[in-house]
Amino acid sequence: MSISSPLRPADSGVRSGPPRQGGDPPVRLPPGPGPGRERSGSALPGQGTWRSLPCPRSAPVLTTDLAAVRENVRTVLSHTDAAVMAVVKADGYGGGAVETAWAALAAGATWLGVTSIEEALTLRAAGLTGVPVLSWLNPVHADFAAAVGAGVDLAVPSRQHLRAVGSAASPGEPARVHLFLDTGMARDGADPDEWPGLCRAARVEQDLGRIRVVGVMGHLPCADTPGSVRDTAALALFERGVRQATDAGLRPEHRHLAATAATLTDRRSQHTMCRIGAGLVGIDPSGTVPLRQAMSLTAPLVLVREVAPGTPVGYGSTWQAPRATRLGLVALGYADGIPRQASGRAAVLVGGRRRPVVGAVSMDQFVVDLGSHDPVAPADADGAGGRETPGATVVVFGPGDDGEPTVQEWARWCGTIAHEIITGLGPRVVRAVVDDGQGGE
Repeated sequence: MSISSPLRPADSGVRSGPPRQGGDPPVRLPPGPGPGRERSGSALPGQGTWRSLPCPRSAPVLTTDLAAVRENVRTVLSHTDAAVMAVVKADGYGGGAVETAWAALAAGATWLGVTSIEEALTLRAAGLTGVPVLSWLNPVHADFAAAVGAGVDLAVPSRQHLRAVGSAASPGEPARVHLFLDTGMARDGADPDEWPGLCRAARVEQDLGRIRVVGVMGHLPCADTPGSVRDTAALALFERGVRQATDAGLRPEHRHLAATAATLTDRRSQHTMCRIGAGLVGIDPSGTVPLRQAMSLTAPLVLVREVAPGTPVGYGSTWQAPRATRLGLVALGYADGIPRQASGRAAVLVGGRRRPVVGAVSMDQFVVDLGSHDPVAPADADGAGGRETPGATVVVFGPGDDGEPTVQEWARWCGTIAHEIITGLGPRVVRAVVDDGQGGE
């Protein structure tokens, strides 16, 4: 296992991809590799080779496969004629926002999306300066001036936000705004009753040169259930909202409502742009389109012991060995994002076999039942332990190609969604990226 530094693209190449909506500037790739990073091979991010750094064998590692990210973007593009915004919020769903962004852009995405201004500025600081970036979840006292100065688009869900964003703009540099309509979730976005007034106020701010309304956005409440009547109502509400914006004299060229699930299942909701987040890493909330799992979580086996029948395990002695067996200790716990709900339900892959998690998941560790004694396999070529000996690699989740559990299985075991499993992993888990070097089509 290795940690790989992200590629930086070659000098100012214009990335190819589907036609852009609304005359935005082309995506231009920043020049040259940054300090401490290397690039070789072809000119696009994700192409060529990667510089690898040693990965500590003692650490759990979340590895993101950038080739899988690119494949998933191409799959999404095959389901829509709209532009694709790669949503890399929450540090790219836990696997690295910058690396995931480069991979998505190489595969045909033309926008990036995040929640906070801070996340957007991180992308800019990493060299993603020529691609449109939208930030859509900020308090009214956020640093809108920094966002406007960095060319970050901003979602506006209220008149208070509109005033704050307009005040942050500089003469001759209006803020690029996406008006955000609540389409049935009672979360972010303007209430439909307040929407016409927000549109009229935005027109005034635009006429004063403080903002430019470039988009209208919403969010579907039940896209993971294709054909939901609530989504049909949300779609009608969104289309009415676009008409009301037009009636106020606004001409938003970008209209985006669909996220991953709707993009894959409902062309009515796609409009001019789709926001793809979970789909980048292989999660389709609708469960209808096969995507390639991009994330794998591994950890070393710390300790193996033989125990007698009746041996209790963990806090509360919730599990006792039903027979003589071997127990393996894995240094991951709920402080690292392994849900306590996984106790007695989940499984991991050790030595090519699924092994159950037994006893209660603790803050820093959990135990697996390795079964009766097997002949000890020799250490592998790079020095790791044998198949089920201390130092062996435990695969917590991955694509499932070798029989390991998937993140979707972990979500079912824990009564949650796959998004929560991958984004809940803590800072003690090392982040790594791998790439096969084939970034092109």
